Amino acid sequence: MGDSLRDKVAIITGGASGMGAEDARLFVAEGAKVVIADLNEEAGAALAAELGDAAIFQRLNVTEEDEWIATVDAAVATFGRLDVLVNNAGILSMKPTEELSKREFDLVMAVNTTSVFLGIKSVSALFKAQGSGSIINMSSLAGLAGQISALAYSASKWAVRGMSKSAALDLGPFGVRVNSVHPGTIATPMTASSGVVEGKPLPFAAMNRPGLPTEVAKVVAFLASDAASYVSGAEISVDGASAAGDSAQIYGILASLAGKQD
Repeated sequence: MGDSLRDKVAIITGGASGMGAEDARLFVAEGAKVVIADLNEEAGAALAAELGDAAIFQRLNVTEEDEWIATVDAAVATFGRLDVLVNNAGILSMKPTEELSKREFDLVMAVNTTSVFLGIKSVSALFKAQGSGSIINMSSLAGLAGQISALAYSASKWAVRGMSKSAALDLGPFGVRVNSVHPGTIATPMTASSGVVEGKPLPFAAMNRPGLPTEVAKVVAFLASDAASYVSGAEISVDGASAAGDSAQIYGILASLAGKQD
């Protein structure tokens, strides 16, 4: 067990599974206390039980401002402070533009973009008052390059990238850091259904394999730690040197994930 996050308290959205769950596990291993915020109550409660006294589960619909306020309050009430916000929750929608409904577009933007705004807003006053804090926003490779049949998803992830840079400028004078992380193809239970599994070749990544949730979590933990004290406004790719959305192969994999969660 390390101590790079000792005495820090973090909220991790989408924390019940996938990359968010690995963030929670690593944060606790590095000495942090975590609030696992998610709609999946069963998985979230199970993970909190696994992590013991260092974690609690808090039900959070990331599109609802009042639930954000309650989540921040729960973190402070339980652990006495709040130092880190990981905006990890998100959904993926893949459709040709002409088949994309306004309702679907609005949903993707609400979960992937409005939620990040609400998260930043909900912690800003607290972080400014204490003169410290780290906000880590999960974007995507799709936030660095356009992707076919992903107009809403790409728009939402580019927006996260822009919001992160703007918030870094707004909050930097108060000692608060804001960064975005851009994962490529990561081997998770969701992507396994499309053939993305650990150890399988991935030709459009220079490293020729998908990433692992633990590899993304290590970057997130670094950004949350004091070791990243002068890192803000950055956009960090964790993609094994992928083809940045230019390969037809990545389009095929992403298209097969239509409608599934990150």
